[in-house]
Amino acid sequence: MQSDIVSPAHHQTAPAASAPRPSSVAETGLPLLYLADLLSKQLVERGAQDLHELSRGSALSGSVVEEICHFLRQDARAEVRGQARSGALVIGLTDRGRVAALEALSRDGYSGMAPVPLDDYCRHVKAQALSKVGLDRDTVIEAFDDTVIDPALLDQLGPGLHSGRAMFIHGEAGTGKSYIARRLMRLLPGEVLIPHAILVGGKAVRCFDAAVHSSVADDRGEVSSLYLGEGHDPRYVRCLRPCVVTGGELTMGRLEVQYDAATRIHQAPVQLLANNGMLVIDDLGRQRMTTTELFNRWIVPLEERRDFLSLSNGHHFSVPFDVALVFSTNLDPLALADAAFLRRIGYKIRFAPLERQAYRSIWQQQCRDLDLAYAPELADFVIDELHVRRGVPLLACHPRDLLGLARDRLEYWGGEALDRDTLSWAWRTYFGDFVDDEASSNGRRVS
Repeated sequence: MQSDIVSPAHHQTAPAASAPRPSSVAETGLPLLYLADLLSKQLVERGAQDLHELSRGSALSGSVVEEICHFLRQDARAEVRGQARSGALVIGLTDRGRVAALEALSRDGYSGMAPVPLDDYCRHVKAQALSKVGLDRDTVIEAFDDTVIDPALLDQLGPGLHSGRAMFIHGEAGTGKSYIARRLMRLLPGEVLIPHAILVGGKAVRCFDAAVHSSVADDRGEVSSLYLGEGHDPRYVRCLRPCVVTGGELTMGRLEVQYDAATRIHQAPVQLLANNGMLVIDDLGRQRMTTTELFNRWIVPLEERRDFLSLSNGHHFSVPFDVALVFSTNLDPLALADAAFLRRIGYKIRFAPLERQAYRSIWQQQCRDLDLAYAPELADFVIDELHVRRGVPLLACHPRDLLGLARDRLEYWGGEALDRDTLSWAWRTYFGDFVDDEASSNGRRVS
């Protein structure tokens, strides 16, 4: 799985009142016995710790930790081992407590930041819903003012994202589908609260994934990975809206709760990781299941706006499905699914090869990015003498790829400026000897 985090154009601070920090076990919404097991796991894995360390390791306030430790001591599972330099009591497990902790780990291997109840998670997802992010045409155009894209295409993408309905993006490889899909995250401003884990049926399901979720720094420049300040519940992490990109490696199993039998830990599926954000399924048609199976998996979530999942022990539960779902493919849509099924997807958007001026604009941008002098006559040479003569369509990926190869050659030979010979060499290297100059389809295939 890949992820691409794009900073939104605007930020909205998540209100402190939406996740106040619990000051008692009752306010956490979690059973005392569960929290006792959670702290016991921390103690058996890390050894005796003072109350401050237990608080940091569990994301629970000092008053909550004291309440739990009092219970553990009454139950003869923990004892005081002295005082730390800070003056805080040091707590360690008794033999009875160590046995109980190991039994807890055998039931559920999760230890660390305390989870949040499933009901609380669902409430936050609904409060942070994409439907609450208003979009208009001016916002869309402003977000893409540094991108070469057909305005008519933006006038399809904008309403599609605004609607919250699934989008089906198709077109030849290299037309910029995946690049633009990732940059759509610019249109989803604001921050969301992502829990480290949620408690479902007595089991913790990991939700926060640093590879997907981008933590937001506070006013002091510190990442809000634990303490959100202003009384926020540190069981949540303040993040930008997530964008999850997955391609040919996607399996049906990855769309369900993952369970690692070795660690006994449950991991959220990709669509739950993407909640309140975007999920891009790239290279549609190249997954390890049929496209029909993949489409059928989304029928209920798209229609009911909720997803139905289950744990390894068979416990079933549902969560809100608040995901901007984007399918992207370079295959013929009708070869992937019949027309009746495609009608279930609200927006079908085709990415076409570029017009001449758009190609030149991207060429100029890439020259600037690669610190190469822009010469309009060289861009025209590539278009007229290479693309047109060989029947290769103008694709958005070509300027970047060709200029990248040309710069490699210049740096290797010590050249200073682009010329026709260097660009012709880059063309031959890029497309290879296996390309039939008179077969435009090959040009499309390698792009």
